[in-house]
Amino acid sequence: MGNSIEERLAQLEEQGKMLEPSHQERVDLFNQYHQVAEHFLEGLRENNTFNNGASTPNRYTLDGQPEDIQKTIDTIENDLFVYGINAASGGHLGYIPGGGIYASSIGDYLAAISNAYSGVYYASPGAVEMEHACLNWVKSIFGFPSNAVGNLTSGGSIANMIGLCAARDYQRILENGVEKNVIYLTEHTHHSVKKSLKILGLKQVIVREIKVDSSNQMDITSLEYQIIQDNKNGLHPAIIVASAGTTDTGAVDPLNSIADIAEKYKVWFHVDAAYGGFFILADSVKDKFKGIERADSMICDPHKSLFLPYGSGCVLIKNKEAVFTSHKVSAHYMQDTVEEELPIDPSDVSPELTKHFRALRMWLPLKTYGIAPFKSLLEEKLLLTEYFRQKVVTLGFNVGPTPNLSVTYFWYPKVEDEDSFNHKLMQLCHQDGSVFLSSSRIDNRFVIRMAILSFRTHKYEIDKCIAMLQRNLQLI
Repeated sequence: MGNSIEERLAQLEEQGKMLEPSHQERVDLFNQYHQVAEHFLEGLRENNTFNNGASTPNRYTLDGQPEDIQKTIDTIENDLFVYGINAASGGHLGYIPGGGIYASSIGDYLAAISNAYSGVYYASPGAVEMEHACLNWVKSIFGFPSNAVGNLTSGGSIANMIGLCAARDYQRILENGVEKNVIYLTEHTHHSVKKSLKILGLKQVIVREIKVDSSNQMDITSLEYQIIQDNKNGLHPAIIVASAGTTDTGAVDPLNSIADIAEKYKVWFHVDAAYGGFFILADSVKDKFKGIERADSMICDPHKSLFLPYGSGCVLIKNKEAVFTSHKVSAHYMQDTVEEELPIDPSDVSPELTKHFRALRMWLPLKTYGIAPFKSLLEEKLLLTEYFRQKVVTLGFNVGPTPNLSVTYFWYPKVEDEDSFNHKLMQLCHQDGSVFLSSSRIDNRFVIRMAILSFRTHKYEIDKCIAMLQRNLQLI
């Protein structure tokens, strides 16, 4: 019996050995896919940014059998990398572009190789210390106290949910009747906030959309008036959600004035700085963020204005007890990990227990390059926005208000059916695909948006965009 078990174990081990390649096999496999990556990167500047064609579903079918590596590479290069938005391209000027700096990909590679479990200090002290180092750096640039807690999340949606969950429990919204509590935001607040409210059991909460001024910033007079009225009517003003860089227009709400109101009326102050947050590093606009240090909670996305790959978010919260009330739970099988003097476990500040080792993709480039090149590129994006606005008006376009950051919008006005004309122009630009723009509706007008954020976006790409607009105008 013993021999048969040993023989079977040896057989199974041998059959699974291909999952543990030898040194030379690893080198060969890596080199083949490294060539794929280099080919992709070398073509970024000249290739189109958008291709509206459809992917081929049967290329991706898994049938349980191994496939020749060249066929796999062909699927990646000639389908996966071809259709949709090329988010790595400097021509990605729609929505809010992500980053993808090369050093972060090395960090992700090492994180996957080591497979460090970064949710609990006991399991990987270095991984958790690295996350705390990243969080401490973020605290320092936003003026948050060192005893604030935080988490590196998958993005702004989860970060918002964590911050709002802490606010919910601190304000005892569930205990005191959800329908009596009020949350204040604007029409430009990111939709992930309302999504978070649904997930957090706050569907019945009263949501007040405070009007915005001519610069698309929250109107503080209207905010204070609404809070006063709600108090008079026996309601509980619970949370204010301000934006430091809205998706639609890039507007930064008057954070310091909102902080005054939040303190005066004892309302939790949450700032969504997912897009704009790291522009605080740019000397030319850092004053616009005055007051963010007074927030009870805030989020920022390193995969936006710090140029990291998608899947990099961050939340900071001052009230540790509120966060732990919302998220800290243990179990008998975790008893070895419980020591109060250890650094805070990321799993106690997040819904995640299993957690991707995200810190390495952030820590490695900051260690490799320092902060200076990031600051320079952020200043460049601000100047490119000004440059684009100067150029696009010469084509006959109108532009929106002077932007706070690097999002601007524009439309062609000299036509009878303005919305239809601009919609048609948007469609032609998507068919063209040399760069990618997106649209929105602002002040009941169809507008074309440009968001300049990719670390690969430079004057070359903006000139390319101007040329695309010019040639497609002639087709209508």
